[in-house]
Order: sequence, then C-alpha cells, then structure tokens
Amino acid sequence: MSVKRYESLSPIALLESVELDRRTVELKSAQCFFTQGDTADSVYCLARGHAKLSVVSPKGKQTTLMLLSPGDLFGEESLTTVIAQRTVTAVAVNACTALSIKRGEMLRAMHQDPAFSDQFLSLLLMQSMRTQADLVDQKLNTSEQRLARALLLLTKQGRQGQPQIMVPPVTQEILAEMIGTTRSRVSFFMNRFRDLGLINYKGRIHVHKPRLEAALVDQFAEI
Repeated sequence: MSVKRYESLSPIALLESVELDRRTVELKSAQCFFTQGDTADSVYCLARGHAKLSVVSPKGKQTTLMLLSPGDLFGEESLTTVIAQRTVTAVAVNACTALSIKRGEMLRAMHQDPAFSDQFLSLLLMQSMRTQADLVDQKLNTSEQRLARALLLLTKQGRQGQPQIMVPPVTQEILAEMIGTTRSRVSFFMNRFRDLGLINYKGRIHVHKPRLEAALVDQFAEI
C-alpha cells in the first residue's frame, strides 16, 4: 500500500488496513484501560465513546490531562525502546470501544512496513503537539480562556461547517479537572458563555463555534 493511500485513512482505518494481531476492548463508564504505574504493554486507539487521561502527583493530587475522542491514540509510551511504566491513567468517561495492539505486534508491523510506520508516527506527532498546546494553555491563559479552548477541542468530532456543534457528554467536574479550576468556576464561566450567546444547553452543550473562536481571540471582550 502506498504512502498516499495510508495518508487518506483515519487512525482506526489505518490500524485495520495492515495485518495486526489486535483485539477489541469494551469498557463501561469509570472502568480503566490502564492505571498509572502499570507495565506499558499495549497501544490503543479509541473507536467509540470518550475517555480521559489523568495523572496523580506524589502528594495525591489528581489532574485530568486530556479528554479522548474517537480516533485518538493513547498508550504510546509502550512503543519506547525499553518496556516502560504507564505515566497516566486512562479511564472511560462513558461506554467505550477501543482497538488494543500489543507492543511487540505494533513494533513488528512498523518495522515491516515503513509507509505504515511513517503515517502512524505522524498521527502520534500531531497528538503530541496537541498535548503540548494544552500544557502551554494551562500555564499562560486564564481559566475562562482554557475552558473556551477545551470546549472548542471537544467539538472536533462535530460536522464541520455548522455554526452549532454539540459537545460529547461531559460533566462540569471533568471540565474543571481539564482546565485546572473548580466546578463552581466552570459553572460561572458556562453561564457567562451562555449569556454572551457562545453556547446553549439542550440536554447537551451546543457550541456556537465561530462566536466562541472569535471571543477566544478577543480574550472575551464584549461581543
């Protein structure tokens, strides 16, 4: 298969396009794919549902690093040259289905098919850049700006070109963990966003994406 053919594939389709000994993992809400400190022996690709990556500090403080959507890869630390330990915990937010590939099997496929390896590493790099942007966001922006950015990231699975995009089911507690603030602050900002016409609630959060993007650029000046 050519490099161009691989480039047209989604992460799930890419993993299904090569001969891999993979298994399907199905989890219920709050179940763990793996826990911080476990042996990193598999890489995953989320196919359905949403999950979160969290870390616990030596002092016991837990922080959510990232909310995963269908197509996201995780557990890539298993592909290092030495068998490593999990640095985060991956937990299902709701019912999830994911592909799981053992470390040795993935390394074999990558060595045998350089075109597949190049595309897979490209996907990992893009996700790493997103994670770095999240860390910069945590350090440099206000809680309100971080919440706006988190909501925009959560709309990535919506239909592009639509002014309103529905955010996957997510609680204010998880949003608070994602941006490093309290649930009460998230509630305050969400009400402000609604009053400004940036979002609305209809059972789930609907984001007026162009308005929220403009407000984020303008740092929430009156619009």
